[in-house]
Amino acid sequence: MQTGNINVKTENIFPVIKKFLYSDHEIFLRELISNAVDATQKIKTLASRGETNSELGDLTIVVKVNKEDKTIRVMDRGIGMTAEEVDRYINQIAFSGAEDFLSKYKGNDAANIIGHFGLGFYSSFMVADQVEIITKSYKEGSKAVKWSCDGSPSFSMEEIEKEDRGTEIILHVAEDTEEFLNEDKIVGLLNKYCRFLPIPILCGTKTEWRKPEPKPEDENAENKEEPKEEAVQVPRIINDTDPIWQKSPSSLKDEDYQKFYHELYPMAMEDPMFQIHLNVDYPFNLTGVLYFPKVKNQLDLQKNRVQLYCNQVYITDELEGIIPEFMTLLHGVIDSPDIPLNVSRSYLQSDSNVKKISSYISKKVAEKLESMYKENREDFEKKWDELKVFLQYGSLTDEKFYEKIKDFYLLKSTDGKYYTLEEYRNLISALQTDKNDMVIMLYAANVDEQHLYIQSAKEKGYDVLLMDGFFDAHFINMLEQKNEKIRFTRVDADIIDKLIEKKDEVCPAKLSDDQQKSLKEFFTKSVNEQMFTVMVDNLSETDLPVLITQNEFMRRFKDMERVSGKQGIYGGFEHYNIVVNGNHPLASRVLNEVDEEKRTKLVQQMVDLALLSQNILTGEKLSDFVKRSFDLL
Repeated sequence: MQTGNINVKTENIFPVIKKFLYSDHEIFLRELISNAVDATQKIKTLASRGETNSELGDLTIVVKVNKEDKTIRVMDRGIGMTAEEVDRYINQIAFSGAEDFLSKYKGNDAANIIGHFGLGFYSSFMVADQVEIITKSYKEGSKAVKWSCDGSPSFSMEEIEKEDRGTEIILHVAEDTEEFLNEDKIVGLLNKYCRFLPIPILCGTKTEWRKPEPKPEDENAENKEEPKEEAVQVPRIINDTDPIWQKSPSSLKDEDYQKFYHELYPMAMEDPMFQIHLNVDYPFNLTGVLYFPKVKNQLDLQKNRVQLYCNQVYITDELEGIIPEFMTLLHGVIDSPDIPLNVSRSYLQSDSNVKKISSYISKKVAEKLESMYKENREDFEKKWDELKVFLQYGSLTDEKFYEKIKDFYLLKSTDGKYYTLEEYRNLISALQTDKNDMVIMLYAANVDEQHLYIQSAKEKGYDVLLMDGFFDAHFINMLEQKNEKIRFTRVDADIIDKLIEKKDEVCPAKLSDDQQKSLKEFFTKSVNEQMFTVMVDNLSETDLPVLITQNEFMRRFKDMERVSGKQGIYGGFEHYNIVVNGNHPLASRVLNEVDEEKRTKLVQQMVDLALLSQNILTGEKLSDFVKRSFDLL
């Protein structure tokens, strides 16, 4: 028997591993399974080259959990190791000391540091107080060896009898990590990290309902009954060894992609809109499938739904800073051997290969969307309401992405028609251009709440866009910055800022200046001056007698605050304009009313009706309005 000390330049590496990496100790299983897969793939490669006479046989990796003897076993039939290889790969650790380790890597992602020093196997000691290796090389004449270590630098290694090639790792689980002796927990970790590895992985059994095999006498029976299904325990294979992203797109149908989508996201109620299959081998290797999910409202905007793999080994789903930010709203899988498996996220974010991959994915997404627009615009428009949020978020977070999609970004009118920005500008420019050659794009944020304003604008021949999206306030700001000759104005914004207020089109005043001053005083008495500013304007007789407007800049700024979740300088402050139409017959009626009480009621009724149309009238004010309405009747 050989005994000795593991060659590390520190008194004891194991307390460092257990203490420093303890919070992410579940990844020990990922590391052990990855090693087993590597060993198995190597024997397959050797066999394909004719470099071994060893029969491959069943290459399934087996994981066994035994609560009674408190062990977890990971067994493979890969290339195995000789005694010399155990000594080289297990007993020799190129490590400069615990102090250097902690100072250099403090603050990085613990789960991804282990492999940086070749410590994958030693992650076992995060859950075990003793680890054994039983291994036999595929090489002819090799002797099997057993290696054992109790979590100190001391180890023992001896020759033993073992019939088959391969390696078995036995973890004697420590008392403080006995939760890993639950087979369901191990199966959960295997599903998380190993569900798409290329070698079958078996762990325990599962129940399946099957019809029993018919007996010969049953086949000859005259009135044979249909056999009933019985519960049968069958081996539980964890993984799909040939996931969809490793296949050729030409061999797949939409049903295949949708099936895989629901395997990834079993709680998803709907199919995705479409998918993008990534498959590139130069200048880097990258495969994957990205899905555009259907988004009904802002609550569906969940990040971190794209899973990152390295050679089919799960790394993380926290990809902010690694892929373009808007793609964190997508679903799917990215797999690349050029993305390092055992490094921190901060390293990934600065890695040159990762940056190239990120740019490539952004380019492929833009190309896919452009091809959809050009090949079938009608279908593209049907998907637009759900696509818009991704394109807006992408444009707001990545200026280069906006440049790629700007020519097929669509604007939707309240009539349900879709236009590119250039198409829409040409459509409305003749009628909706002000004296400064600024094209005014009127929009509504809520068709129901702003119906009166939309109707009024349409009666004047104007078109109104629908801007009811989560990012619309931010996005129209960006469009205005990039297009100096367009301005977006909501249909219920300040009257003076509207297209209809071009000076050469202002309606002549029917009231004198003194009458307008009196009218303003009557209405000001009926409102809270901190919340409302009263103004008298000369609109047409067909316009409403009282309109509620709000400053476009202030409202848009507040909308952006709500999207960002931050309370800015305006906070919860609300301020509106009450615009009295001096040319409406009711304005004259107010002025001509000699009974002050009746005039006050009339003014309040007009104001409340306007407030009610904007859902601003609530609580006691709403109750007073209802009572007053009945009194007037």
